[in-house]
Amino acid sequence: MLTEKNKSILKSLCLALVMATVAGAEAAAQESVLEQALLKDKNRIQVIAKASAASIAVFSPDGKGGGSGVIVTPDGFALTNYHVVKPCGTWMHCALPDGNIYPAALVGIDPTGDVALIKLVGRQPFPTANLGDSDQVRVGDHCFAIGNPFLLATNFEPSVSWGIVSGVQRYQYPAGTLLEYTDCIQTDAAINPGNSGGPLFNGQGELIGINGRGSFEKRGRVNVGVGYAISINQIRLFWRHLTSGRIVDHATLGAIVTTDQQGRVVVDDVLSTSDAFRRGLRYDDEIVSFGGRSIDTVNEFKNVLGIYPKGWRVPLEYRRDGELFQTVVRLQGLHSEDELIDLMQKKRKPSEKPSEKPPEKATENSRSVPSEVADLIEERSGFANYYFNRIARDQIWNEFQATGDTRSLPERWKVSFQVKEGEPVQVALAKQTAGIQWGDSAAVLDTAKDLAAQRLPDGSGGLLLAFHMWHRLLHEGWDSMGDVFYLGALPSRQNGEVADVIVGRYDSLECRFFFDVESHRLREIELWTDSGLDPCELYFDDYREVEGVWMPHRFIAKYGDTFQWDMTVQQYEMDEVTR
Repeated sequence: MLTEKNKSILKSLCLALVMATVAGAEAAAQESVLEQALLKDKNRIQVIAKASAASIAVFSPDGKGGGSGVIVTPDGFALTNYHVVKPCGTWMHCALPDGNIYPAALVGIDPTGDVALIKLVGRQPFPTANLGDSDQVRVGDHCFAIGNPFLLATNFEPSVSWGIVSGVQRYQYPAGTLLEYTDCIQTDAAINPGNSGGPLFNGQGELIGINGRGSFEKRGRVNVGVGYAISINQIRLFWRHLTSGRIVDHATLGAIVTTDQQGRVVVDDVLSTSDAFRRGLRYDDEIVSFGGRSIDTVNEFKNVLGIYPKGWRVPLEYRRDGELFQTVVRLQGLHSEDELIDLMQKKRKPSEKPSEKPPEKATENSRSVPSEVADLIEERSGFANYYFNRIARDQIWNEFQATGDTRSLPERWKVSFQVKEGEPVQVALAKQTAGIQWGDSAAVLDTAKDLAAQRLPDGSGGLLLAFHMWHRLLHEGWDSMGDVFYLGALPSRQNGEVADVIVGRYDSLECRFFFDVESHRLREIELWTDSGLDPCELYFDDYREVEGVWMPHRFIAKYGDTFQWDMTVQQYEMDEVTR
């Protein structure tokens, strides 16, 4: 039996054991927390190192200007700001953290959105950034900016600033109509002169934006903790436009909106020539949603509008007298082509004025174009670099012809259709003539006269012209289309899928050819006889082999909201013209 003294001793021993166990657990927990913190630090360092490898310092050929950028494809395509490349001209020097300088050619520019695409040469493959989803960015997320502030990176190793996302879907007013930042990301990560064009990454090292503007006004040109990045999802919508070597324009609805006394966002004015007007939008209509987002303020509307290129189709919901209307509108250009070029050529105060001289390695090169990029530069009025447009255009044609050389087909075609809920249709096509017959009616195209005036059959917007241009393209190729260029990628009205678009300007017509980005087949033609009118739209589907070539067997013709023929091919008849 335990005595009272032994019980006391045993109790003390148990208490000491418990205290030792607790102390050990606390020490282990502290060690675990420390290990986790060290692991997080290690992971963050690795993430930043990988992201830094794809970041570049951009220098103008004369070494007097600079900025930053980021490589996004292994063959050297990189994103930066328009205001960074503007002083550079058609080429620039780019330095990587590996200590090497690579020449780069200008590819395409978006002066309104302050984005530029360049292409580095001299290495294969280049390190690349992983693209994130900027729509998933939330206030409070960790992020970091990489760049070359004040040209401090004399050894070409960029500076990194860590912070959080301070705001999303911010709107920054343009300078006139250029350098407009819409739907952008706000961050407190330090962004200073020289950071422009550089990447903004999320905490996982995914590219979520391109840094551009900062709120410097209060303290001069130094960071005040308010910087803005163009969202990567906006740039995604413009990507194929930028690769086209063009000067890209943003979109407008063709309507001015304001806030009324009830706080509603309403139409203050709408152009009668706009697609929005043709789809039914009128003065004092309330904008309910646009591009899939609810609209409660004018800034919200501007934010959504600013992320789209000219020509994009966007869902619109508006209310009039309590009734809700839903439609899809085609956005028109914010500028005319000439107006955009004129605005770019006006002298502006440079946005980038580095406080330090660039490193000597960046100034040793003369202003002469390096041989590595000389073959990638082809100047032509209206283009940032026509070389890349020509390459993209020819690639699309070659991919299309790989599905079957349509130029090998006989010249004369006769196509018989059965129209859903309509009378049979026959279309006769040859190089210099075209005719159409539906029921007891017929029309013939006179190619010696103004084509735009022959919008036959009546009410179709020029369906016979669309068939004629289809035949010209397939039988004769680009050479028969007049001025031909690659526009970029736009969604189809028929199914909303994005397709590569080639524009042919022939006679007084503008014809847009939509090619499937996967199958490379022709999916749609839009024929414009007047920019103030709806185009005639001709859609192609159900491809089958004819004369050794894949040809469509279902055609859908549309004109605005008033005309539609759904036509199934009953027979193709083809033969050569007898001379």
